[in-house]
Amino acid sequence: MLQNTPALEAARVEALQTPLEDFDMSKPERFQSSTHWPFFDRMRAEDPVHYCRDSDYGPYWSVTKWSDIMTVETNHRVFSSQPTIFIGDPFTDFQPQSFITSDEPRHSKWRKPVMPGVGPHRLDEIEALIRSRVGVILDELPRNEEFNWVEKVSVELTTQMLATLFDFPFEDRHLLPYWSDIVTATPLAGAAKMDEEERRKILMEIVATFTEMWRERAAAEQKFDFISLMAHHDDTKDIVDDPFTMLGNLSLLIVGGNDTTRNSISGGVLALNQFPDQYDRLRADPSIIPNMVKEIVRYQTPLSYMRRTALDDFEVGGKAIKKGDKVVMWYISGNRDEEKFDNAYDFDIGRANAKSHISFGFGVHRCMGNHVAEMQLRILWEEILQRFDKIEVVGPEKRVSSNFVMGIEELPVRIAA
Repeated sequence: MLQNTPALEAARVEALQTPLEDFDMSKPERFQSSTHWPFFDRMRAEDPVHYCRDSDYGPYWSVTKWSDIMTVETNHRVFSSQPTIFIGDPFTDFQPQSFITSDEPRHSKWRKPVMPGVGPHRLDEIEALIRSRVGVILDELPRNEEFNWVEKVSVELTTQMLATLFDFPFEDRHLLPYWSDIVTATPLAGAAKMDEEERRKILMEIVATFTEMWRERAAAEQKFDFISLMAHHDDTKDIVDDPFTMLGNLSLLIVGGNDTTRNSISGGVLALNQFPDQYDRLRADPSIIPNMVKEIVRYQTPLSYMRRTALDDFEVGGKAIKKGDKVVMWYISGNRDEEKFDNAYDFDIGRANAKSHISFGFGVHRCMGNHVAEMQLRILWEEILQRFDKIEVVGPEKRVSSNFVMGIEELPVRIAA
């Protein structure tokens, strides 16, 4: 059941009193305050494919039910990932290109070279490394005092993993989550609101750093880090000469490796505290961890949406979408669809169809790093249960201001000695 707060009660009243035609789900403050739920609930019930005629980003369609999202997600010939996956259109003079913002054949051409970096053989190699790092992180946590779980665990673990996947200098690994926040920030909504000129300056600093690393890897023997894999593959070796293409693809890999895992690590601790019966269930049966990981990713939904652009007229949920229209698939809503998930607002670590969540997308654009993310979460909770009886949340979480990243900045916790 959804946790009641005064802000949520006020949002329920607002969602009921506001005409449906005036709904605009692009406002980041709704997600930061966790007051978006009543609006999605009403849309799923009364207008599941909803047209917003006016927003800061222009008009767009909201697709809110699981089945309708799958219709859009699996029809990439009609619903294009170009020019962007964000609600807002890119600046015409600054458009980084990546495989997630590309259709076939370019999508596969740029995606396939890096897939061995997170393939089964690679996962077998790094599992022991992840377990070792998790152990060190957990053993160094304070006891009997409040600390920020996001900073001490969520950020640190995912940052170390990113440094491994990129073979990035370990002492500079803090740059990776910082860059991730810059990439997903926009002037209107993002974890790091900033002047666009300053944002572009930082993005080009990313390009300079990776260009130097790229040329070094290209001259050396191929390894299985992302940069080396791309630098040695015929389909991607020359993108170093195109700053926007290199920036787009490498920043995509940073964001993908950062946001999903980092916020699911935090969201899992929060959910287990909100549903203490599930924490008891976990302690009684640790074998449930793999399924719990899938439920955490469903419940948290690290990225709230993906956008597509219609290449032709098409009907979804009885609504006539026109060529050129923006179509936003709200994963955050689809994962709460009661027609797909019984008692969808409950955190149920034994949920039979937890793996049916759409947090990783579906079809050709399904997240390529989903197995890495799940492995980190699984190992983390296996190691937590060996050390701590409970990680107790001792204050309200602080969420980021974003309509895209369902991020948690602060989660105050205490661990008894």
